[in-house]
Amino acid sequence: MNPSLIMSARDIEFLLYDWLDVTALTERERFADHSRETFDQVLRLCQDLATTYFAPHNRENDLSEPTFDGERVHIIPAAGKALRAFADAGLIGAAMDYEIGGMQLPYVVNSACMAWFHAANVATTSYLLLTAANANLLAAHGSPEQIDAFVRPMLDGRNFGTMALSEPHAGSSLADITTRAAPQDDGTYRIFGRKMWISGGDHDLSENIVHPVLARIPGAPKGTRGISLFIVPKYLPGEAGSRGERNDIVLAGINHKMGWRGTVNTAPVFGDGNFTPGGVPGAVGYLVGEPNNGLAQMFTMMNEARIGVGMTATALGYTGYLKSLDYARNRPQGRPVGARGGAQVPIVDHPDVRRMLLAQKSYAEGALALQLYCGKLVDDQHTAGTPDDRARAATLLRILTPIAKSWPSQWCLAANDLAIQVHGGAGYTRDYDVEQHYRDNRLNPIHEGTHGVQSLDLLGRQVTLDNGAALTALLETMAATVAAARAATDPELTAFAAALEAAATRLAATTAGLGRDADPVSALANSAAYLEAFGHIVLAWIWLEQSLAAAPHVARGDDFGHGKRAAARYFFHWELPRTNPLFDLLDSGDRTTLDLDPSWL
Repeated sequence: MNPSLIMSARDIEFLLYDWLDVTALTERERFADHSRETFDQVLRLCQDLATTYFAPHNRENDLSEPTFDGERVHIIPAAGKALRAFADAGLIGAAMDYEIGGMQLPYVVNSACMAWFHAANVATTSYLLLTAANANLLAAHGSPEQIDAFVRPMLDGRNFGTMALSEPHAGSSLADITTRAAPQDDGTYRIFGRKMWISGGDHDLSENIVHPVLARIPGAPKGTRGISLFIVPKYLPGEAGSRGERNDIVLAGINHKMGWRGTVNTAPVFGDGNFTPGGVPGAVGYLVGEPNNGLAQMFTMMNEARIGVGMTATALGYTGYLKSLDYARNRPQGRPVGARGGAQVPIVDHPDVRRMLLAQKSYAEGALALQLYCGKLVDDQHTAGTPDDRARAATLLRILTPIAKSWPSQWCLAANDLAIQVHGGAGYTRDYDVEQHYRDNRLNPIHEGTHGVQSLDLLGRQVTLDNGAALTALLETMAATVAAARAATDPELTAFAAALEAAATRLAATTAGLGRDADPVSALANSAAYLEAFGHIVLAWIWLEQSLAAAPHVARGDDFGHGKRAAARYFFHWELPRTNPLFDLLDSGDRTTLDLDPSWL
């Protein structure tokens, strides 16, 4: 059987078992019913479902995007069949509690499972990503009645979810939202306002659609402190779990993006008077938790979505790499330098093609390892054996989240760019998948907060909170890896360790300098450079970690181990040195963007 061109089951196995040792999680009470056998069964099931139901209509999704006739959104039937197969397998709540219909699968294993679907068909899978994150949000903050009415049907696949935050005039600036919530005598609210860029905002793929909506109650404080969270379903709950009256939610239209074309992206209007449930104007909304706490609650979903976007970017970069590698092995063209005649050779024999493939490998495999490491941190912050271990995992996850979102969104997109280049003239035709993967992945640097937003979070918040506790924890973790690499007595690993140690030392020094010498405005003006340098150091550490785990494979002389070592070598020789000019810029306190008069542009 030929290896899959969607994802690498061999790499996932290595990361989960050889590196992260996820079978040790089964010693914890939450995962005691699981074993390596159950993990492998779910992974094989996901590979099969992704291959059978999701990958076949990926191109059709792109060519036949959703349409809106003014009343209904129309989506290709194959998407609905794939989503039903996923739901019937019980996978929507795979990582959630038994009590509400989940499998209590470790988050890290569930992340590996989802990588197959993101790589096979990102547009159809996005409905599942949003629904699972929505269900987790309401399970964490909703009342028992709200969980029964909205979460359980989502885990059954009868309801799908969205994330309704942005507004046309506000975008990522949630402090500026104007959607309002009017309290009613029965304890509900009537919601009035417009949202924008809401993926999955209307369709017939499920019985109902659950919108978590941010809005303001009369008299609420200004800014983010006055935002509340509401459940606003497309259809109101009926008796005995049935679907009730249509809520006052309609579409102003749908947006047409360059990628993810199979995911309907909408501009919904709440309370526009098209429907009046119970004869009262406005869309019926149900307050989640306490008033004016909506943004804090929504961060449960937003942080999960940020990591999910990182996995999406990773998976698209990974499948593009596998497809360009397959093309390079099978496309004869040209002859080696210096050859005089003879048969053409596969383009994989040309050094510059190998450079492009190795770069993709280092980006995609490095990003996948980072995503699964973060998944393991999610499990550890909830189930590790001691309070200190749980707190440390939460601290590391906090500082790595902006990296997990942004680094794959930038560099796995670069991998897709290289995949097109490896295909040559064929790469930018629709006869090959790689041009679609590039367009799909180009959305991820914007999804769930742009690079600029993530860099402000990293430099402006995460590295300074609690006197830099998160950065200290991360640097200590890197130092432990450096020590382990030196103890391995492998000269190349020792060299990698020295390079990582030097980079981490410079990261610490630059961070301290930005906090000590620069005013906040000046420091944050160059935060994108900080994010990029920080991310590359994190990935160098990830590659050193993988190199240590792969050492037995290298000793046995197998191709898998040598491939891991070659990708690490590439990253340390070609990629980690990129951080030095970025640190030079940051240390200089450059004010080019601050001092620029917009009229000069």
